[in-house]
Amino acid sequence: MTVKNANGTTHGKRKPLRLLGVLVILAAIALVIIWLKVVRAGDSPTTQMATFEAQRGPLTISVLESGTIKAREQIIITNQLEGRTSIIYLIDEGTRVKKSELLVELDASTMQDQRIDQDITVQNAEAAYVNAKENMDIVENQAQSDVELATLTLEFAKQDLNKYKEGEYPNELAKALAEIQLAEEDKTRALEKVEWSRKLYEEKYLSKTELQADELAFSRAEVNLQVAQRDRELLEEYTNKRQIAQLESDVRQAEMALERTQAKARANVAQARAELLARKQEYDRQKYKLDKIDDQLSKAKVYAPADGMVIYATSARRGGWRDNREPLDEGVEVFERQELIYLPTATSAMAEVDIHEASLEKVRLGLPAIVTVDALPGRKFMGSVGRIAPLPDPQSMWMNPDLKVYNSDIYLEGDDPALRTGMSCKVEIIVAQYDDAVYIPIHAVIRIGGKPTVYIVHPDGTVQERVVEIGLDNNSMVRVISGLDRGEVVWLAPPLKEATLKEGSGQDRSDADGEADDWQQRINERLESVNGSDAGRPGFGQGMEGMPAQGFQPPGAEGGFPPQGQGGQPQLSDDQRERMRERLQNMTPEQRQQEMERMRQQMTENAAPQQQGQMRQRSPEGGPDGSARPAGGPGGDRSGARGPQPGGGQ
Repeated sequence: MTVKNANGTTHGKRKPLRLLGVLVILAAIALVIIWLKVVRAGDSPTTQMATFEAQRGPLTISVLESGTIKAREQIIITNQLEGRTSIIYLIDEGTRVKKSELLVELDASTMQDQRIDQDITVQNAEAAYVNAKENMDIVENQAQSDVELATLTLEFAKQDLNKYKEGEYPNELAKALAEIQLAEEDKTRALEKVEWSRKLYEEKYLSKTELQADELAFSRAEVNLQVAQRDRELLEEYTNKRQIAQLESDVRQAEMALERTQAKARANVAQARAELLARKQEYDRQKYKLDKIDDQLSKAKVYAPADGMVIYATSARRGGWRDNREPLDEGVEVFERQELIYLPTATSAMAEVDIHEASLEKVRLGLPAIVTVDALPGRKFMGSVGRIAPLPDPQSMWMNPDLKVYNSDIYLEGDDPALRTGMSCKVEIIVAQYDDAVYIPIHAVIRIGGKPTVYIVHPDGTVQERVVEIGLDNNSMVRVISGLDRGEVVWLAPPLKEATLKEGSGQDRSDADGEADDWQQRINERLESVNGSDAGRPGFGQGMEGMPAQGFQPPGAEGGFPPQGQGGQPQLSDDQRERMRERLQNMTPEQRQQEMERMRQQMTENAAPQQQGQMRQRSPEGGPDGSARPAGGPGGDRSGARGPQPGGGQ
């Protein structure tokens, strides 16, 4: 039964209408909220900015690099043959060999032919060496014989001289004296006989013929005495002197002959010795070449120095652009000192990685590392940094001069037979771990004035610059030590030009400015010490005091000053400086002063307005005789007592 009210309506029909109105109101409120959250939120300035909310929690600082598994202890077998040669036998890779087992045989047929030719050369060199050795003995024997003969000749010449002086000449002189004495006695007897014969002839006891015979005998005796006396004079004055001179000359000639013989003997012996030495060296050189060929032939066959598994060097290398060598195989050409085979001697392994120079400051010896091998998914190996190369990899620098990486070894713990040489791996070197750290993306931090700075984005869209203290980064996230709290929003694309503008804006940068000023002062001191006295001369590299160089035309300089240095000061070349010095040197003091005034006026006219006032204040009122200070231009009188110094005298 239906109940009606006073108006004649029923309560059942009005209740659904109220519910419908409430639903409409709720839907309108929901639409307003959605519009405010979605549509109006799109108009917020922060929604157009890439931001990141600072996080707090565990943070791991690590360096991730790719590498190759290698045996930690292995023997590297290289090609010891010179030049290039081909492989004629190669053991299969992966074969387990015993010590002294043949691994590689290289083609040495050409070297065997060279050995036959070299053997013939060695035999010829040996024959020449033996001949030179025998010739050396002959030359030494002949030299000794010649010297002894010359020495004996000299002794005989000296003996002949002494024999004549002490024997022959005294005997001849005594004989001549005896002849004179005998001739005198004969003359005396002949004189007595002729006198007696004259008496007997007067008494008629002798005939005139007998008297004449006695007189003739006396004349003969007298002549014999004169001849004996003349013989003595000839002996003393001529024969003796000549014989002594001849014998002394023979002695001197024998002495010089002995010297010549000795010198010739020494020369012959030295020549023979040099020939012997040359032949011996040639023989040794040819024999060394033969021994070297024999040694090379012995290295044509490579045997295993220890037990192990054969791994080709081309398979163990990381490959790619770093190594484009052809894989080892029979018939492949190899060169000297090329790595052929790796022979691991233990099961311990290591990972060889290249650490970029940007990460080198973080990595140090002993840091732990986690190694994952591509061929062994799901397995991790613990290791530690065992070696870091002191210099960058030269091959990488040659391929790309801008890329500098350092070869490093990660020693793996344990001996796992599943690890094989040549496997690719990923190495994560753990630099530091923080249980509770505030971190943000590293590209949200820029340096302004040498200090790390971030830009905080507030909810109302305003951006605030804030200096923070940062720690290590893992190339993705950087740890914030202080200056930033969890939940604060940072701008991921900070204006990089701010760093450039504020870096050179001239504002106070405290420590950074002090350090820059200190560096600038040190640079200025170095420049002054290097430039010497010319550095302090106005107009020679530094310009006149208070005078900018715009438009300044030095005397004798074509084309004006070259580009200006720091502070608008002119930079003169050596030729301009020399021409300027020569022109000023030929001027009188009055002409130099006029020229300086002209140059000063020209510089003042070409200077900027704010610089003209400074130049007028600094310029002297008068010349050298009336000014308060010497003229600042080249050639100005600096001391007064020394007079004008052309060209800014020393």
